[in-house]
Formats: sequence, C-alpha cells, structure tokens
Amino acid sequence: MNLPNKLTILRMIMIPVFLVVLYIPGLGMAGNIAAAAIFILASITDFLDGKIARKYNLITNFGKFMDPLADKLLVCSAMICFIELEKLPAWFVIIIIGREFIISGFRLIAAENGVVIAANYWGKFKTVSQMIMIILLLIDLGGVFDILEQIFIWLSLALTVISLITYIWQNRSVLSMQD
Repeated sequence: MNLPNKLTILRMIMIPVFLVVLYIPGLGMAGNIAAAAIFILASITDFLDGKIARKYNLITNFGKFMDPLADKLLVCSAMICFIELEKLPAWFVIIIIGREFIISGFRLIAAENGVVIAANYWGKFKTVSQMIMIILLLIDLGGVFDILEQIFIWLSLALTVISLITYIWQNRSVLSMQD
C-alpha cells in the first residue's frame, strides 16, 4: 500500500477520533480546539495524499474511490454533529449531503459507461470552504468571527449548489448514456 492510500486510511481513522473528542463532556473550548486540531490534521492528509499521488504517479483505484469517500465522511460527520450542537440547521446539511449523493450517483453512472469524471475546481473550492467553515464553527471565537462563520456558511452553500450545477452541466453527456 502506497503513502497516499495510507494517508487516506489515516484520515478515515481520524474521523471517529474527531467525533469522540467533539463529544467528550465538560471539555468546553479545550475540546473544541482539540477537535479542530484533529479536523485540521485530517484535512491536511486530504491535501497531501492527492498531491503525493499525482507528483509520484501513485494513483490507484483504491485512492480514486476511497479518497473522495474519506473527504465526504469527514466533512459530513462534522456537519451532522453541528445539527445536534445547534451550529447548523438540518436543511443546510441535507443540501450538502444531497449534493454528495447526487454527484456520487452521477459518477457511478459514468463509470458504468467507461467514463471517468474528474473533480473540478468548483468542487475543490466547495470542499475548502466547507473545511474552513467547520474549523470556524469548532473554534467559535465569537465577535467578528461570528460574521466570518456566517460568510463561510453561506459561501459553502453557494459553492455546493454551483459545483453541483457545473458538474452536471459539464458532464451532461453521461445522462444521455442512460437512454
């Protein structure tokens, strides 16, 4: 198993650790900072595994499948927790997760027809904005940061919708393969 795949597996292992730390009672801000640190480390593995895989030509089928899955699990796990913690409304998280299901289904249809659909920049911007939003919501510094949190919440939502529309439009030929 190569290094990028090991980083992907590490990210997946970090998800339950992140969740446990987030929910340890009585830690308050220290728990939030610890959870944010774990989330940041997991996010860095996302950046590194792709960069290393492309640079050293270590791209594998495992990585193509598991890397985006690990990203979705990390981000969606945090957002689902934020519903219970009253940091995000459920409708917001449903839109985010709904987009992920739609894109995953779209990729599956494409793969069945021998088409590989690469991630586009809108999707990458969406992921980065969501990760920044999650970090801001975790550390919850208040004051001017409340405004920054709101900016990233709405930016994440906008980029989610834009990336979905762009993704489907750029790959609309996949839909005609189902006739």
